[in-house]
Amino acid sequence: MNILALDTSGATASAAMAKDGCLIGEISLRHGKTHSQKIIPMIEALLNMLDMEKSDIHMLAVANGPGSFTGLRIGVVTAKAMAYALNVPVAEVSSLMSLAYTISEQPGVVCPIMDARNRQVYAGIYKISADSIETLYPDAGVTIEVLAENLKKLGSDVHFVGDAVPVYRDFFATQGFKAYFAPDELFTARAAATARLAWHMYGKGQVSDAFSAAPNYLRKSQAERLKGKT
Repeated sequence: MNILALDTSGATASAAMAKDGCLIGEISLRHGKTHSQKIIPMIEALLNMLDMEKSDIHMLAVANGPGSFTGLRIGVVTAKAMAYALNVPVAEVSSLMSLAYTISEQPGVVCPIMDARNRQVYAGIYKISADSIETLYPDAGVTIEVLAENLKKLGSDVHFVGDAVPVYRDFFATQGFKAYFAPDELFTARAAATARLAWHMYGKGQVSDAFSAAPNYLRKSQAERLKGKT
């Protein structure tokens, strides 16, 4: 089972190929070009380096949100188009769960945080053990104050990862629980984690098709919110 995984939910565009759940190749770029300019050349380069054809892909996996509205659309549309052309299934993976899964098993919980501006983050709370991941707090768009209160209730060490780490590090470091912060190379998600989670989802039958795959924005865009006020 060859799985091509894509993650364009944040500042980094990432593509990975996994065979039977094991990573065999990955390309990630955090660069000025837009994801729409990068993702197709990245896929083509990855396949070329692995001596594979598009016909060797058995399933697509995509980080479908939350995250950048434009980035999510690019990733999901690319995965849908390829899945349709190849007649293969699609695994829709939470961007936050994928981000959490970039961290190996740790005591306590993992809290991925993506900056949503105005002291708000996209966040989830997960427990990682061995080769499994458990959702303790579902993905949501919340203020950092509300997230801190939910973390305090757990009474656990907290491992933060994501692009909001440098923005809110000082705040979470003073909230009464032991907080750890991932270094810069883990601030952004990796398609390798998306591929690994997709492999587990495939084993559980948690896959969809090219027609039903869709971004999970969690909230309306700023333009839609402003429109609703008029």
